[in-house]
Formats: sequence, C-alpha cells, structure tokens
Amino acid sequence: MNVLDTIRRRLVFADGGMGSMLQARGLGPGDVPEEWNLARAADVVSVHRAYFEAGADYVLTNTFGAAPPKLAAVGAAHGCARLVAAAVANARRAREEAGGGAKRFVALDVGPTGRLLAPLGDLDFEEAVRAFSEVVAAGADAGADFVQIETMTDLLELKAAVLAAKETAPGLPVFATVTFGDRGRLLTGADPATVVAVLEGLRVDALGVNCGFGPETVAPWVREMLARASVPVVVKPNAGLPRIVGGRTAYDVAPEAFAERMEALARLGARVLGGCCGSTPAHVVATVARCRALPPVPIEPKERTVVASATRAVEIGPRSPALVGERINPTGKKRFQQALREGDLPYVVRQGVEQQAAGADVLDVNVGLPGIDEPATLVRVAAELQLAVDLPLQLDTSDPAALEAALRRHAGKPMVNSVNGKRASLDAVLPIVAKYGGALVCLCLDEGGIPATAEGRFAVAENIVREAEARGIPRRDLVVDTLCMAVSSDPAAARVTLDAIRLVRERLGVNVCLGVSNVSFGLPRRDALNAAFLTLALGAGLTAAIANPNDPAIRDAWRVWRALAGLDEGFEDYIRTHPQP
Repeated sequence: MNVLDTIRRRLVFADGGMGSMLQARGLGPGDVPEEWNLARAADVVSVHRAYFEAGADYVLTNTFGAAPPKLAAVGAAHGCARLVAAAVANARRAREEAGGGAKRFVALDVGPTGRLLAPLGDLDFEEAVRAFSEVVAAGADAGADFVQIETMTDLLELKAAVLAAKETAPGLPVFATVTFGDRGRLLTGADPATVVAVLEGLRVDALGVNCGFGPETVAPWVREMLARASVPVVVKPNAGLPRIVGGRTAYDVAPEAFAERMEALARLGARVLGGCCGSTPAHVVATVARCRALPPVPIEPKERTVVASATRAVEIGPRSPALVGERINPTGKKRFQQALREGDLPYVVRQGVEQQAAGADVLDVNVGLPGIDEPATLVRVAAELQLAVDLPLQLDTSDPAALEAALRRHAGKPMVNSVNGKRASLDAVLPIVAKYGGALVCLCLDEGGIPATAEGRFAVAENIVREAEARGIPRRDLVVDTLCMAVSSDPAAARVTLDAIRLVRERLGVNVCLGVSNVSFGLPRRDALNAAFLTLALGAGLTAAIANPNDPAIRDAWRVWRALAGLDEGFEDYIRTHPQP
C-alpha cells in the first residue's frame, strides 16, 4: 500500500519529535543525533516503536541533519550514506516490532543543510541539490517509503531538496513542510500563498507546516494553505514553546490541549497530523483518539492561476487581471542590447524597478540577443531582478536550454513565455514546465502559422491545452495568447483577436494574455490605439496584458477599466492616482 492511497481515504497520523525524545534519553549539547543511529540504535528504535504504538501511520527517520554540509559542520564521525542507511533500518525494525506491516510507513526525513544558498549565502544551488541527492539515494536504497522534506525556511533550498528527491528517487512520493517565523513568513520572506504556489508547481504530493510554534499559532497559516492547496496539507507543530523547568527543557502544550487544537485543524481540512519539537507519544495518542473517527474534509482542486516571486504570490484571473511589464526586452532597444553585451546588469534591473513603481504585477524578462550566452544571462538577470523587486517574473525565451537553466534556479513560480502548437515546441517546452512548474503562455500558432480566424486560433489553443494536461500540467497553469497582428496590414486583426479571446475564455475556461502593442505597429499615435485596444480586450475577457506600464495611456486605460469593472473598490486606486485639483 502506498502512503498516498491511505491519505486519499482518511486522516493520516505522523509521529512527534525525535530530537526532544533523544534528549530525554541522554542526547547532550553538541551530540550529533544521527550518530545515534549507529551508536545507540536501540534507543532510536525504541522512539520509533513508541510512536507506532501510539497510533502513528508513519515515522520520520532520524536523518534530519544528515545532509553532508551539516554533518561536516558538526564533525560527524560517519558519512551520510552510512548514517541514513542505519536510520532507515532502525525505523523499519521499529515498524516490524510494532506490527501493522504494509499499512504503516517509513518517511525519509530531509532537513536543511544549515547554510544559505547563493546569492544570500555561499552555498551553490547545484551543490545543495547534490547534497540532498546523497541523502535521498541512501534512503531510497535502504527502503524508505517516501520522502518528507521539513523545517525549510528558504524557498530556493526547498526547491533544491524537492528536485533532488524527484530526480534521485522518482518513484517515491514527496511531502514538503516549511517553518514560518512569528510574522507568517519564511526566513527569506515567502508567505503561505507563495509556498503553496511554488510547491504545487514542483508537483509535491503533500505540503504544509512543521516546527516553530504550537498548533494554535500555526493555525492561521494552515488555514491559508488549505484555502489555496489542491494537495493534502500536513501539520506537525511543536508542543508549544520551550521553557526551562528544573534545568531541563519542557514545552507548554500538554497532550490533551495539543490534540484539541489539532482536531480543530483537522476539521478545517488538514489531512496529515503529527507533532514536532516537544511532542511525545502521548501527544500522538491524544491526537489519534480525538481525530481518528473524523471524516476527512475533501481535497478540492483550487482552480487558481498563481505565479510567484520568492516572496510574493500574484493571482491571475477575471477578478485580478495582471499587467505584465514588457520593457526588459532587447528588441529594438540599442541601449538595452549594449547593456546585455557589456554585462551592465544594474541598467537591466532598473527597468524592472521602474516598471514595478509604475504598477506592473509581473515582469517579462527576455534577454535573447545574437552573440550572448542566453542560458547564463537569463539565469543571472532573473537572480538580480529577484534581489531588487518582489514581482513574479515571466521568463521569455525561445531557447529550451535557457528556459530550463532559468527555471531550475528560480526561487519562485514564474510565467513561462512560451509554447506554441508546433510539435517541436510542445515536445521541447512541456516537459520542462511539467518538471519545474510555471504558468505557461500558449501561443495560438502551429505548423500552419497563425490562423486567420478566431475558430482557428481556438482550435490551436484547445490542442495545446490537451497536450499540456496529458503531460501533467494542470489547466489552471495555462494562459492562452490569442495573438494580435497589426491592424495597419489587416484591418480585421483586432476583431479576430477579440473574438478568439471570448472563445478561449468561454470554451476552455483558461486565462488569456496578449501583447497589446502589436496592434498599432506602423500607425501614428500608437499610445492611443494601444490603450483603446487594451480596454476592448479586457472587456472581452483578457486576464493578463503584456504592455508598457510606464506609458501613461496604458496606465490610465488599465485603472479606468478596473474601476468601471468593479475591481477597484470605491474607486480608491483611481482617485489616488487621479487626485482632484
């Protein structure tokens, strides 16, 4: 039986704290808990068995600090592979002694490396992936049933761990939980909405929170995750906050009070319940007793299109159309081209800062230029932008190698521009986005070019959506670009594009984006044409406009339409930006 089969049917119960239990057995300051897997295996087995006997469906191996950088930092006597293999063997032995067989599981516990990843720290992303891969490889070989990544406070490190798990042991389910600070954000700034967006983009099997605080404190963050997640939510809080009693560390939430608060979270929809620091088998016993008979709250798909930076999530939809800033693009911009060739990243970053100040929700990032290393440049520019602005990015490239390089190291969940209906494009782009996540822009063109009719463009969009879903990309992560040609060469171009927007929205139900300024190419007063066309497109159902937020006509059209469409409550934004004399 797979743990996911169990989690689909009922509530699942995890173990409680390992470190605090070992401390009660004599683990002292400076001792390495993972060394006990060899030196005092009987004690580790005893802790696992106690949790199984308390009613836990699974236990986490004693490998929280087994990543090589962390073992090296504490001077561990044994290496990662040996300690992890022993840890899994101990957990499996405890399961055998406790009984339950295939109905109980051993989760490989993967904790942080103890170092910050670049650019905030000195640990390279791929070095982190390799470190986590060592842990996962050893755990999978030893017989772990799934991987649980926990206590993560940095989205980029979490991404490295998820990729390591999926690349090293693709057959094992992956759970991932984070630890929020007292303001409900990770150490590197992500809030619950951002965490959910990124982890679901990476296709984890369950996500949630652990450690940090007790169940009452984490409840608001759990509620927000439940409102956004389409996968099971895991809750493993501490037994409150630690305090010193008689020279020993104690925690302030007793088993019955802990269980009462966990029941409340289960009734909200949490599917996996357990404990972290300070929780004991008694906490698990009480939680199981209160919650075992509860009917699980159905896990409903949340049909939200969400993109995210490392710290901020942006939802795209009819009630929240997004303005995608188009200025980070070398096409027709000699100064921008010069900056890319000379590595003048401050100039490039300023374009992002200015667009954020002008009201952009997302920043398009295109660095395609003959003669430059596009994969390396796109990675560098995306990283520098993430340090300067908190907006999600739209990675805009026709080079699959550049796309994969940038997506792999990107801390958030970006938009991806783009895929089209050509077989070569589908085969190159869809697997990359399926692996790394992103809101994928789908261009309505194929081997036959851009269809001349709205029905033709809809047919291309429908085919791309079908192909993407078959590759595991959910429909909510697809954004169709119905394309607009210049009305100077085809007077019907605007009408066909608007009709195509309506068809895609009505029949496919996906979001729609558009490069607005294409409509006016070759004509005078392009600003007026672009603004009018933007208004018409928004009225037809456009939910993401790729445009220049620095253009006053675009800004005015955007704010006026939002106000008239009822999206600017009390006309607050409109009045703030258009104060009366």
